[in-house]
Amino acid sequence: MRAAGRDPATTADAAAQAAWQGAGAFAVARLPRLVVGPGRVAELPGIAASLGRSALLVTGARSFRDGPAWAPLVAGLAAAGVGWEHLAVAGEPSPELVDEAVAARRGALPEVVVGIGGGSALDAAKAIAGLLRSGTTALDHLEGVGRGLPYPGPATPFVAVPTTAGTGSEVTKNAVLAGRLPEAGSGAPPFKKSFRDEQLVARVAILDPDLLAGCPAPLIAGDGMDAVTQLLEAFTSTGASPFTDAVARAGLAAAAGALPSWHAASLAGAPRDATLADRAAMAWAACCSGIALANAGLGAVHGIVAALGARYPVPHGVGCGILLAATTRANLAALAARAPQSPAFARYADAGRFLAGDATLPDDAARDGLVSELEAWTDALGLPRLADYGMTPADVPAVVAESRGSSMRTNPIVLTDPEVTAIVAACL
Repeated sequence: MRAAGRDPATTADAAAQAAWQGAGAFAVARLPRLVVGPGRVAELPGIAASLGRSALLVTGARSFRDGPAWAPLVAGLAAAGVGWEHLAVAGEPSPELVDEAVAARRGALPEVVVGIGGGSALDAAKAIAGLLRSGTTALDHLEGVGRGLPYPGPATPFVAVPTTAGTGSEVTKNAVLAGRLPEAGSGAPPFKKSFRDEQLVARVAILDPDLLAGCPAPLIAGDGMDAVTQLLEAFTSTGASPFTDAVARAGLAAAAGALPSWHAASLAGAPRDATLADRAAMAWAACCSGIALANAGLGAVHGIVAALGARYPVPHGVGCGILLAATTRANLAALAARAPQSPAFARYADAGRFLAGDATLPDDAARDGLVSELEAWTDALGLPRLADYGMTPADVPAVVAESRGSSMRTNPIVLTDPEVTAIVAACL
């Protein structure tokens, strides 16, 4: 594994210049204003006050409200003249939770929604902010399982404050909701789908590494591998552009030393000050991963993990970490056999050199080294196997059949059902 703090190395400068000169048309999605750095959460009351005088605070179940930042936030809101109410979200948000939260506030709409927490809390807050004023429901707009209605807006101003480093939800336009369709029978599989529109993007995102100080090692591992997966998939996606290349490289550079170092320090009980640099790096890596995926798309890991998450209690980031090395190996084998001239084949080599910190590695060695590095991270971070969540070999065909969602469309190569089957089977 790459040593913590080692400077990243890449041979991509000339390739990036050539890519820019030969780039086709691309667009950059809307982004929030980013407020980055230790202690910047203290600015939240003023930011909220600039957007409205009544706020809905959406957090996770307990950790933030029980932590040291809650009392200063409440005092700051009062001093800024902002009234507030609180909604705690336990677990992944469902369309029903979002719709009920919206309906309960129809008589007195908050002027700003503040999401504080991990991906689930931010997604719930984002969806609620989107529906408070629209007069529509979550299932009106949920991709793949909803009614397919265009989102009319307007969205209530939304401020995102992540307390974990993984999903990058603070900078994306999609809110992931999970559940079952009301008319579905008891045997119908659950879904995990996105409510997606650029109007849902946060006005402001606060990236304060101090809020990550309480993350336990298992959360660091799962969320960190979510970010790394998003960065690598966006970097090798068919939707990649010079913009997403730059963002993904920045994120991979931040994560390469910080993730294993922060995880190891957490296991060792290191003091808070000793992990600040790693926490800051991973907060930035997660943010970059969100920007990259929003503009380039993802790949097969996210196609498969969506199917897994709907059927088993596999945390999203942990599922990504379990699948990443095997999926990268499968993509590389398919590209070598069917599309060796694909830009993604070269990008995988670049990523391998980047994570290894060795700009001199030849392409084949770099690609092999990438898989080995990801396998080493999986072991060092203590990630489980799919069987630990109740999956059996008999379940594999159903997961494969349900893995062809939108993320698969930007995988660097179309994987066959037998290839996806081999990925899932290798991770049991």
